[in-house]
Amino acid sequence: MGIAGSFKVALAGCGTVGGAVAKILVRDRELIKSRSGVDLELKYIIDIRFDHAKELGLDPGLFQTDLETALKDPEIQCVMELIGGTTLAREVIRRCLLAKKPVVTANKALLAHHGAELWALARREGVSLAFEASCGGGIPLIRAFYDGLLANRLDAFYGIVNGTCNFILTEMIQNGASYSQALKQAQEEGLAEADPTLDVSGGDSAHKLTIMAALAFGRKIELEKIPVTGIDALELMDVAFAQELGYVVKLLAVAQRQSGGLSLRVRPAFISKAHPLAWISGAFNAVSIYGHAVGHTMYYGRGAGGSPTASAVVADLIQIALGAYPLLFSQVKVWPDLGEEEVQLGPDQITSRFYIRTVMQDTPGMFAQMSAILSKHGISISSALQKEPPEDIPGGTGVPVVVTTHTTQEGLVRRALEEFDKTPGVRQKSVLIDIIDEHPERI
Repeated sequence: MGIAGSFKVALAGCGTVGGAVAKILVRDRELIKSRSGVDLELKYIIDIRFDHAKELGLDPGLFQTDLETALKDPEIQCVMELIGGTTLAREVIRRCLLAKKPVVTANKALLAHHGAELWALARREGVSLAFEASCGGGIPLIRAFYDGLLANRLDAFYGIVNGTCNFILTEMIQNGASYSQALKQAQEEGLAEADPTLDVSGGDSAHKLTIMAALAFGRKIELEKIPVTGIDALELMDVAFAQELGYVVKLLAVAQRQSGGLSLRVRPAFISKAHPLAWISGAFNAVSIYGHAVGHTMYYGRGAGGSPTASAVVADLIQIALGAYPLLFSQVKVWPDLGEEEVQLGPDQITSRFYIRTVMQDTPGMFAQMSAILSKHGISISSALQKEPPEDIPGGTGVPVVVTTHTTQEGLVRRALEEFDKTPGVRQKSVLIDIIDEHPERI
């Protein structure tokens, strides 16, 4: 497909990522051809405005405002959707697939909400929909799920998949910055949007988790059923306690097989300093994947940005041009539109170890009351730590007390804390954070 001559493509959307893709296709055309045997030729850049394209010095002869021109052109063998959003982009992809044009997209939000519909449409029309750039930027992560790890029954994966959050947490951990200070620095360095809500709330990570979990487990995953907690309410006190206990706080996208279904969640979590994910700093991403045959593998790199993401988009183009991706798309059975419905466990059913931090009156018997309530709910304490009261605790004097639990169900812990927080002498609502242990290897 396209190997004998040039493989002509159209680009819809020339923003940060689209512009970077166009630059690679124009600047590195000979390099790509020498490495892959594929001559990728950009024929159209489709947009409503071309300010950014002009700033990049791209040939105005490529500019086109009408998508239909590309769809009716028999020479166009693939379209890249890099518009973003979930409305216009969805319509653009649908029109391309119905015109029997393969599509490459980086649109994680669209795929998390409507991916199964679009993959099924591509299959019906006899074309393919590629999306390497949707998760992990330039990291060849999606390919690992549908190709490199295909011989494995995947049991779990843990991912740092949002560079903005990882940068903020790195500043809090390494430099003692507050959340607001770290966020401001991220915005000043261009690593956070003016409105960072989608990133810091965990929504962006949930989109990626939906896509990756569907591929990892070969099941339909419902985004709306994934429990999501962001880093915007994380307190520096808990970051410091994590360090003291031998952990690092990361915003993790977690997927695990548990008895009864899949445990999927996005939330700040404690992970041991000995785990490779604890070393990931700044705006980088990393995902640990556990298979029954391969054991633990980890994928690391730049998870966002125009050039890294463009690298993944162009990789998909090459694989489509070679015919490799269309073959995998038609033969492999892990695609989300082919999977059966899966039981997604609710928050109360999640099984983990937990960190609990409460602030209580420094009087005899308070900790005993806490222990008794936890025991009544079937929760076993693994360790306990009491510190001198810091001066900045609101609501009067109090002592921060930290407890870690043995493995238990989250619902039991939440019910126990709801009861304990009503006890006279408790100064603040208790904080509950997952402790993520290394997944056991089965090899």
